[in-house]
Amino acid sequence: MNQLTFLSKIDRAATQSKLESLLEEIRIYKQFGMVREEMKVTPSYEVRYHGPTNTVGNPLEDVALENIKRSEREQYLKDMSFRIDQFLSRLGNGRAGRIQREIINKRYLDEEDVCDYMVYNEIGMAERTYRRWKSRAFYNLAFALRLEVYETEETRGNE
Repeated sequence: MNQLTFLSKIDRAATQSKLESLLEEIRIYKQFGMVREEMKVTPSYEVRYHGPTNTVGNPLEDVALENIKRSEREQYLKDMSFRIDQFLSRLGNGRAGRIQREIINKRYLDEEDVCDYMVYNEIGMAERTYRRWKSRAFYNLAFALRLEVYETEETRGNE
């Protein structure tokens, strides 16, 4: 007889890739912010050799719609950045909280092109211990941001 479980298993690889891509976007957002689309003000003096398309171009409307989409994305990134900062500040001042905060900040939020071996050498930690702390920090951060990905059981058609 099988035991009923109410909690699904977490797909660690998918959760990690989803969280890493979000942290990368947050890092870039914090460094550069969002770049607004601007309207082209210089006309194009090239000869156009095609027939009439009967379409009207509205560059001002196109730019405005693009900026609205970007501002929605900017608001999402701003909210997620705030939530990540809240999570990191709530980790506590104990050893575990300090280590997890340091790993996430140094590896994903401070600079780009930082590898794991650079972080655990800088912290002064063994690789195996670093990987354990990193997975714990990722697990906690994924749950705090509600970004966990669950494994789906694929049922076969003949069963």
